[in-house]
Amino acid sequence: MLINNILKQCKSIKQLHQLHAHAISSGFLSLHPHQILTQILHTLTALLPTTAPENTPPSTTLLSYAVSIFHSIPSPSTFCYNNVIRAHILLSSPLNALEFFTRMRRLALLPDFHTYPFVLKACSHLRLCSLAQSIHTQALKFGFVADLFVLNSLIHVYSVINGIIDAHKVFDESSVRDVVSHNSLIDGYVKLGDVAQARQLFEDMPIRMRDAVSWSTLIAGYAQWNHGKDALELFNHMMGFDLRPDNTALVSALSACAQLGELEQGKGIHSYIKQYRTRLDSFLSTGLVDMYAKCGCIEISKEIFESSSDKNLSTWNAMLVGLAMHGQGQLLLDYFSRMMEAKVEPDGVTFLGVLVGCSHAGLVDEARKLFNEMEGNYNVRRELKHYGCMADLLGRAGLISEAMEMIKNMPMDGDVFVWSGLLGGCRIHGNVELAEKAAEQVMELKPEDGGVYSIMANVYANLERWEDVVKIRGSMASNRAKIKKIAGWSLIQLNGVAHEFVAWDCLHPQTDEIYSVLNGIRVHQFEAYASLPTGE
Repeated sequence: MLINNILKQCKSIKQLHQLHAHAISSGFLSLHPHQILTQILHTLTALLPTTAPENTPPSTTLLSYAVSIFHSIPSPSTFCYNNVIRAHILLSSPLNALEFFTRMRRLALLPDFHTYPFVLKACSHLRLCSLAQSIHTQALKFGFVADLFVLNSLIHVYSVINGIIDAHKVFDESSVRDVVSHNSLIDGYVKLGDVAQARQLFEDMPIRMRDAVSWSTLIAGYAQWNHGKDALELFNHMMGFDLRPDNTALVSALSACAQLGELEQGKGIHSYIKQYRTRLDSFLSTGLVDMYAKCGCIEISKEIFESSSDKNLSTWNAMLVGLAMHGQGQLLLDYFSRMMEAKVEPDGVTFLGVLVGCSHAGLVDEARKLFNEMEGNYNVRRELKHYGCMADLLGRAGLISEAMEMIKNMPMDGDVFVWSGLLGGCRIHGNVELAEKAAEQVMELKPEDGGVYSIMANVYANLERWEDVVKIRGSMASNRAKIKKIAGWSLIQLNGVAHEFVAWDCLHPQTDEIYSVLNGIRVHQFEAYASLPTGE
């Protein structure tokens, strides 16, 4: 039929509406309602994922259109039900998709191998574990689990709804696995943080089967769970096979560089992006802005931000957090104002960056104003991390009473970061009474934190309360088994090699040479001081 052939060639929803109207006005629809309406519904569903957002009617309008077509079809078939179910999945209405599936089963219409992937996707959206298991049972009964699309949908849904053991069981019991099967299971383990198991699955895959998604999923998992070294090792391994990384792999590698301070490799990735003329979308721009800021190159970070034509909320947040890290509080507030002028709505991360920047720059009044306006003016809920920033800022500024009053009026109990912020301010300004109260709270919330004992020892020592110093050190000694003191470490990069150090480190392979140089510097300083004329 000619009109069906024309419908198959539709390129937009608008064209589909026009052809639908023509079918009605020409009388074709009344002659062949089942065939034409079925094709219209199928064409509509096929157009949904590829239509540009700006040319697409609202999802509610499209769903109403799809449902009205479906209800106009005399005795809709399984094919019709599949299409209306898929339309609801694509337009984020999974519950209604399941209602159509239930109606289909009540009419004793047999599902096919297209039905189950759509229904299982609805289960994953709604995180309905028991229903997914019921659908799995049905698929087994009708013999569809052997179908690759059904298999991969089962692995995906179990991975999403925290049923990774079931997902792995389905995977192991199948003999028709493909790259999607492997990637879905790898992604499931990555989301759980079990990157070791994800890596094992990756290694078990035939090399020829691995695609860009296989590599980028695992690289992203390493970066997400702060395994920066593993992320870069795998990224470099991928590049060694002359495989072209996708944007997910590139951004994940940039994130790993930011974690490790690997500036040179970050620059290398940036050069690769330029060399292959990869479009700098908001995803990549954000990764570059974040990497350069965290590796100490705030000026390059600003240049990339300014040259980006595709800035989203994450890009703005990366720039604000970068400026905060570099102590450029006033400039950060200027960028925040520009963000508001650009009509980009802030979120909790935005305000966290702004408050941290104000804290480092001592901009108390500005921080207080924005903190007070968060919920009323910007519709951003204050969280514990925001209260922690304010406690730190007010404490640093010596406004200890104001910080304490804020903590008392919080709608939730303070966490370790809130009380630690107050404790830090008390240490700076010698408020021993509130320091003791804050320390008590920190010890209760995080008894293994050894830092609080050191801070209180310093507070007492500054006030020459030596008996209390002895007591706090004795308390620390008696609780040594459960107290952990996390050492801070420094990192420098020399000739492409990163070197890590902690205080009094003796594990570096060049320890003797390093201490020899340090001792030489100390002797030189002492001699220079000793040679000064008396009175200078």
